[in-house]
Amino acid sequence: MLERWQGVFFVLFGALAGCGNSDSMESFSGPTMGSTYSIKYVRHAGLPASKDVRAEVEKILAGVDQQMSTYRSDSDIERFNDLPANHCQKMPEPVLGLIRVGEQLSEQSEGSYDLTVEPLLNLWGFGPQAREEKVPTAEALAEVRQRVGYQHLSIDHDQLCKDAAVEVDFNSIAAGYAVDTIAAKLDAMGIHNYLAEATGELKAAGKKLDGSPWRIALEEPRDDQQVAQKVIAVDGYGVSTSGDYRNYFQQDGRRYSHTFDARTGAPVLHTLASVTVIHPSALMADGLSTLLLILGPERGWDYAQAHDIGAFFVIRADTGFVTRTNQAFERLSGGKTE
Repeated sequence: MLERWQGVFFVLFGALAGCGNSDSMESFSGPTMGSTYSIKYVRHAGLPASKDVRAEVEKILAGVDQQMSTYRSDSDIERFNDLPANHCQKMPEPVLGLIRVGEQLSEQSEGSYDLTVEPLLNLWGFGPQAREEKVPTAEALAEVRQRVGYQHLSIDHDQLCKDAAVEVDFNSIAAGYAVDTIAAKLDAMGIHNYLAEATGELKAAGKKLDGSPWRIALEEPRDDQQVAQKVIAVDGYGVSTSGDYRNYFQQDGRRYSHTFDARTGAPVLHTLASVTVIHPSALMADGLSTLLLILGPERGWDYAQAHDIGAFFVIRADTGFVTRTNQAFERLSGGKTE
């Protein structure tokens, strides 16, 4: 299975009762990617039964797992990761598509974001083959960094190639891709009022059964309880939150998170605790929330402003947390934030 950190949000429900017609609120959920997924939608007369919708959703999730999981040795990407340098492998188009998205995000972040950081994650204790959470030696870090870099990947027709022994990790975009694919399937099935979520990445469209918008509560960065820090209304957009405060270790008084800057080969040390991005594509929201978190409170903010990305920043301060929201975020959430 793909294992990933769960995004920080929860859905706020209004009345779920019908309006005197045959419409109903349907929902189902299950395990996926080392976490869970959930689907909620308004079912009108003539639409497919919930069991048929569930079958289609789980078919999509199984396909993502088979193609992109770094936690199963028989997945397409893990078979590629096992190849030595100067080899190619035929890949499904969704995998090649994510490689192209990753290259775009890497170039736009000057190499800070990179899909090939899995050896670094393993070395520092955060990856699927990790053994111990600890600061590596300079020699070990130098050796592993020779196997990191998106520039070592290339696409030749339907093949993915590498000129170094790099390993690809899709955990920063695979769930967003899955959510977009599920949303497209729901639309194709005539379901236009839904909230689709996988491992914390989500997309919502239309309205709930009572006609009110889907409202998402963004959590305050804390482990002890679930507290809403901001509430947004979502219609037709993907939402993703990336944070560094639930997966980390401490050594010699310093905190090391699972958020890596590929240029340094080490976890980021800035004060940005979490970033929420709202975007028409759940895939892009997923990748961009990670990218902005890597860049930090200044570079990330400038990037979001320059690219008109709706972003909500939570930044550590001496007195707790401070937040920063840009106009694009307010606009895409309908201006109905709390």
